[in-house]
Amino acid sequence: MPHFDMPLDELRRYRPDLAEPDDFDAFWEKTLSAAREHDLDARFDLVDVPLSTVDVLDVTFAGFGGHPVKGWLILPAGTSEPLPAVVQYIGYGGGRGLPHERLLWSAAGFANFVMDTRGQGSGGSVGDTPDPVGSGPAYPGYMTRGIEDPHEYYYRRVFTDGVRAVEAARAHPLVDGSRVAAIGGSQGGGITLAVGGLVPDLAAIACDVPFLCDFPRATTLTDRPPYREIALYMQARRGSEESVFQTLSYFDGVHFAARGRAPALFSAGLEDLTCPPSTVFAAHNAYAGAERSMEVYAFNDHEGGGPHQQGVQLRWLAEHLTA
Repeated sequence: MPHFDMPLDELRRYRPDLAEPDDFDAFWEKTLSAAREHDLDARFDLVDVPLSTVDVLDVTFAGFGGHPVKGWLILPAGTSEPLPAVVQYIGYGGGRGLPHERLLWSAAGFANFVMDTRGQGSGGSVGDTPDPVGSGPAYPGYMTRGIEDPHEYYYRRVFTDGVRAVEAARAHPLVDGSRVAAIGGSQGGGITLAVGGLVPDLAAIACDVPFLCDFPRATTLTDRPPYREIALYMQARRGSEESVFQTLSYFDGVHFAARGRAPALFSAGLEDLTCPPSTVFAAHNAYAGAERSMEVYAFNDHEGGGPHQQGVQLRWLAEHLTA
């Protein structure tokens, strides 16, 4: 796919005029306060796996509504002192997977907390966390569940789980709570941006080709899912545009980026039809932290930098978490 979005020099300047709800901060403060009324109840159970270089713990913690959320905590084998930690969020449709799929960050000497995504995990990597909350009419997928009311929207639950995952990671004695980074790609990158805007004391965030950013542009620029789910919902439910985009404004990564303070590493693929580069740059350019950087992959689609970007992240996170 050739370049279809703005030229790179325009992308670096792109700042959409997005309507932010007046009660954005109050909405999220109330949401997180309600979640914290439930005991975090973080439980870590050692798993017997045929892996000699890591210790694997099966994690359960209370997320949105006190609902149990699963995860992995993967530690370098024999860890006895608190380590810097990478809290990892998963791409669309995937779950926490199996422990042997998640060995990169422990190999680099970090504690790796992998959050399962509620209701997902039936495609690609397996998931183990149900979403017990129902929704009204929705297009197949996750993007339109509860989309006409921000209190009912699916990602209110997911982003809250993401914040609670950081709290659960910090609850383990072998995690250095002062050196925790959030990381993810695509949907995981969107969750990372939200957590970065809601947790003020992270040491760093790294979001690759982040999803869930600049919804008004994304839904009219690409016909590829998952954004296309939103357009198809509105195609059937004529006249729903105002309420849909009002809801989405509470979950837009651009607004969370404007509240982020930790050092941030972004990446974008200029041929990315899933998360168009302008939507990624919209979040990057809005990011409020003093340190932000963008890796650009000129001829890549949604795979972005792939293993090359992982190499960049390994060096970058080592600088920010082991100093």
